[in-house]
Amino acid sequence: PNLPYYIDGEYKITQSNAILRYIARKHNMLGDDERSRVDVDIMLENAMDFRNGVVRMCYNPKYEELIAEYKKAGGQMENQLTGFDKWLSSRTWFGGKKITVVDFPMYELLDQHRLMVGADVLDKYANLKKFMSAFENDAKIKAYMTSPKFVKLPVNNKSASFK
Repeated sequence: PNLPYYIDGEYKITQSNAILRYIARKHNMLGDDERSRVDVDIMLENAMDFRNGVVRMCYNPKYEELIAEYKKAGGQMENQLTGFDKWLSSRTWFGGKKITVVDFPMYELLDQHRLMVGADVLDKYANLKKFMSAFENDAKIKAYMTSPKFVKLPVNNKSASFK
């Protein structure tokens, strides 16, 4: 099968988001009602757009120029982070009242920004900081992130300008 793939009994699944949604369905993490399911769908697509923009930069030989432009005040990064911060203004989680599938890629991407841009990149975004803290302090996630199973690996592979 194509990479990535996931095999669960009779199901052989390819494509990152198909795998993510399949696992989320099994664990009731797609939202509890139609409003939260719609919000999850919207934010999963926003997360993919966010990821694609970051990947285009990281794998471009002109990464240093691109990241400098990306970080400029009033630029793309600020606009995206402001939008995400506003989305969280009335909620703790991107999908609503509880952790859903979308919180995992959003956490990952925001954490990558702390590495790419600087640890203080989220300082002016109170809701994003609150989200990151809530995610990292969720009992199950915290137990995993402090266990020997959790390994910090490079963000990108060796062909990327930013690893």
